[in-house]
Amino acid sequence: MPEINYLAIAVAALVPNILGAIYYGPLFGKQWLSSLNFVEDDMKGRNEALIYGSALGLSFIVSFFLKFTIALVHKDVNSSGELIYASFGTFPHGALHGAMIAVTMVIPVIISLGLFQKTKGANILLNSIFWILCYAVMGGILDAWN
Repeated sequence: MPEINYLAIAVAALVPNILGAIYYGPLFGKQWLSSLNFVEDDMKGRNEALIYGSALGLSFIVSFFLKFTIALVHKDVNSSGELIYASFGTFPHGALHGAMIAVTMVIPVIISLGLFQKTKGANILLNSIFWILCYAVMGGILDAWN
C-alpha cells in the first residue's frame, strides 16, 4: 500500500471548492448560469451548507483515490526485491496525471450525461474545463507533496 499523506489529501480536496468559487463566480458565473437557463435569483434558497459540505466530502474521496492512482502508476522494485510505490515528486508530473485521469474518466461521463440530459454545449464545455483544471491542480499537489 502506498504511503498516504493525509494533509496533502485534505489540501487537494479543497481545490474544487476554492477553484469553483472563482471559476463559477467572477470568471464564468454569468456564462454558467446562462448555459443552465438560470438567473442569479434561481440560485437563492438553496441549502448552501449541504451543497458545499457534500462537495467537500466527495472531493476527499476524489483526492484520496487520485493520490492512490498516481502512486500505483509508479511502482518499482528496490534492490532487495521489494515492491515500492514511487513518485516523481513534482507538481507538473502530478498535474499531467491528474489531467489525463480527468480527460479519460471524468470528461466522458460529463459529456454522456450532458447528451442524455440535453445540456447545452457551453455547459458541458465549462464543466469539462473546470474538472480538468481541478484534477490537474489536485494531482500536482498530491505528487509534489509526498
